[in-house]
Amino acid sequence: MSSVIPKLGSSVVDLIGNTPLLRLGRLSYWLGENNPVEILAKAEFANPGGSVKDRAALHMIREGIREGQLTRDKVILDSSSGNTGVAYAFIGAALGYQVELVIPENAGEKRRIAETFGARVILTDALEGSDGAIVEAQNRFNKSPSRYFMPDQYNNPNNWKAHYQTTAMEIWKQTQGRITHFVAGIGTSGTLMGTGRRLKELNPKIQVIAVEPSTALHGLEGLKHMESSIVPGIYDPKVHDRKVSVYTEDAYEMVCRIAREEGLLIGYSGGAALQGAFEVAQGLKEGVVVTILPDRGDRYLRSQFWDEVLSFWEKYNSK
Repeated sequence: MSSVIPKLGSSVVDLIGNTPLLRLGRLSYWLGENNPVEILAKAEFANPGGSVKDRAALHMIREGIREGQLTRDKVILDSSSGNTGVAYAFIGAALGYQVELVIPENAGEKRRIAETFGARVILTDALEGSDGAIVEAQNRFNKSPSRYFMPDQYNNPNNWKAHYQTTAMEIWKQTQGRITHFVAGIGTSGTLMGTGRRLKELNPKIQVIAVEPSTALHGLEGLKHMESSIVPGIYDPKVHDRKVSVYTEDAYEMVCRIAREEGLLIGYSGGAALQGAFEVAQGLKEGVVVTILPDRGDRYLRSQFWDEVLSFWEKYNSK
């Protein structure tokens, strides 16, 4: 049991960041009993809002305040697939700002969590995914620009700068500079862009690998298939060395494996990231592969996703 006592914070926002880096022993064991490759995962679900998006949301809001764009008479407005919305909602509540969110109607529990923090939620067609929410949020902002502060997470450089300043440095220190490969999914691309840029500066030999859904039609909400999506303005393909395409079924199966064999209940974007990290690790003779677990799986338990995950797991066990 750890003897580390968390420091006293003046606000819930002071708890954002400094998340644990977990050693996934069983996942590494699947590579082969004597394989020296390590697979490590950043437990971003340990953030107070339950996801990696807490980092970017806080940095964008703080910079908006510092630059005079976010004043007390303005409402924070943005689109989200769910997790950034939750982050805006609880940070807004803590700092005293109203929040309006445009979220696909299949966001499930994340919608309820955001509403619990006092955010107003506008739902868009689930079939249009995050792109539909982006368009609706922009339309609302264009109609009343003086009413809103729109962080615009897909195009705001303060999104990736949050990870450049925090996530990358934490990983570097936690691995004592031993990291050889960084693997992360592409949604807004902020985590990949910011963390990847900083790690490359610390050691140009580090490989940065992007994970995306294998097809345009997929069940990995929050991740983007770039060729068929609105490409985020902050995305720069030169930051990563290559991409790994992950099938929805493989991501679902990974979620179940990690729950049953590592005791971690993660969301499906985390399953996709781990599947990508595992595939990268399979091609190595040595190395330290680090990936991101963006959120917890308990906020998906009432969704169709979880029924499908368990169905895949039952089929796997029956083989």
